[in-house]
Amino acid sequence: MIVQPIHSAGLDRLRDAGIEPRSARETDARTLGREVADCVAVITRDTGLPAVVIAAAPRLRVIGVHGTGTDHVAIPAATEGGVVVVNTPGTNAASVAEHALALIFGLAKALPGADRSVRAGDDGFRYTARLVELAGLTLGLVGFGAIGQATARLGSSLGLRVLAYGPSRPDADFADVGALRATSVDALLGEADIVSLHLPLTPDTRGLIGRPQLARMKRSAFLINTSRGGLIDEAALVQALEDGSIAGAGLDVFAREPLPADHPLTRQERVILTPHIGGSTEAALIRTAETVAGRVVDVLAGRRPGGLVNPDVWLHRRAS
Repeated sequence: MIVQPIHSAGLDRLRDAGIEPRSARETDARTLGREVADCVAVITRDTGLPAVVIAAAPRLRVIGVHGTGTDHVAIPAATEGGVVVVNTPGTNAASVAEHALALIFGLAKALPGADRSVRAGDDGFRYTARLVELAGLTLGLVGFGAIGQATARLGSSLGLRVLAYGPSRPDADFADVGALRATSVDALLGEADIVSLHLPLTPDTRGLIGRPQLARMKRSAFLINTSRGGLIDEAALVQALEDGSIAGAGLDVFAREPLPADHPLTRQERVILTPHIGGSTEAALIRTAETVAGRVVDVLAGRRPGGLVNPDVWLHRRAS
């Protein structure tokens, strides 16, 4: 069962292996619970798969996550039931890193306001806009996996000084992309001109950027988030923007998606909002769909897959 649409290249990969995909009619738990009863595999995106749906699928052997984040999948329930969970880290890294840079450029060059000024015939904008030259500024990356490292490469190529926090990463990862290692998130926040988040959402990272952290940032700094909305306390961010504690934010993800039209963030002029499209380039969608489909095929064929999220389940996985 395909919970949310994936690129046809992934569907073709499944069919080539003799697996017939079908699409879920709706993504609510009640509907999914009815439709998953005879499925041996599920591929989901950011809708995830709750425990109640996993429990309704006695034949389920593998859950494929189209992307990196597994916070919406009930991993403990899957593991307890012998269901393998796989994801696709790195397949959309280049596209998400590019989107992070696009948000940085949009803020630094005031692109939304510039566009509106031209359409409105406001020639005065060019004299009043706050425009920022990026070369020589410090880009702080919180999280240094595949996307963080790809963002570091792009930032370095623009002449940004890259400071990254990734305590579990070896020194070689930092050297490879010309990044300096930050000793802590707090130290990074105080030094960076641009803070970009590249972390999964876990109980430890939820609300990582709140009022105290925003207060540590420079008043001239930008905050970028292309990872998970729950990393940021959105109410604290709105307050920081309103009182000028930071200069702006670029957000592709939100605590609730889609972002409600009446959310306070939508009334902030110094924010660029995009609808979780960082990994949605054609190239990334093809790579991700083919990879998740291939890993699902591997599990069903008895081959240990790449991207294994719950490795402890492998030896006692559900076989049929």
